[in-house]
Amino acid sequence: MTEVCALWRHPIKGHGREALETVDLTEGQTMPWDRRWAVAHEATKSDGSEWAPCANYSRGSKVAALMAINAQVDEATGTVTLSHPQRPELTFDPDTETASFLDWVRPLMPPNRAQSTHIHRVPGRGMTDTDFPSISLINMASHRDLAERMGQELSPLRWRCNIHFDGVAPWEEFSWIGKSLRIGSVEFQVRERIVRCLATTANPETGQRDADTLGALNAEWDHQDFGVYAVVSKGGTIKLGDEVEVLA
Repeated sequence: MTEVCALWRHPIKGHGREALETVDLTEGQTMPWDRRWAVAHEATKSDGSEWAPCANYSRGSKVAALMAINAQVDEATGTVTLSHPQRPELTFDPDTETASFLDWVRPLMPPNRAQSTHIHRVPGRGMTDTDFPSISLINMASHRDLAERMGQELSPLRWRCNIHFDGVAPWEEFSWIGKSLRIGSVEFQVRERIVRCLATTANPETGQRDADTLGALNAEWDHQDFGVYAVVSKGGTIKLGDEVEVLA
């Protein structure tokens, strides 16, 4: 049986992840609290009033150290707690305490990169890499296949995805494009492959670049795609262990 083996949300785009055991999804929306905020840098062309492409925001493709951040949301207070092996723990409200976050993250930012300046939030819209409200999925068999071909252990957290599943052949997920899935009581329409960036070359424990994931994907398959984007076509609940069914 193909089943869910991990659920993750990323409260601040490019700045940490949080494991979940269950999640409620709504038709046409991103995962609740996933990419709720995004950190704009000094070269951004976005004013934060609407969704904008990822180039406007600080992220792991440009700053490898950001990949080692963990995050935890307190939904009751709206605060986020961030941790990193090189920084003290920080609990703050991204809507009102930007300065404390900027002070915390500044030592992780290389001086030759555009520095973080603002935190953006677009109400009702997670700041996903896609211009549509997406949920991202990865196949753990594909992950293991890539790691074996590279000859090194890889953490699946490199891919920054929402739903990890296991139980199908490697790379079978690419055949799901245009098809519908049911996971728990949620239904999805699978839209497209995820084209990967340099963020995946960084170790999520250390924030150091130590694996040529993009080179391996290109060498083995002549592309740098890993995982798929889907949209929620019917809302409901997903929990760890739920079956993943391909409907049509």
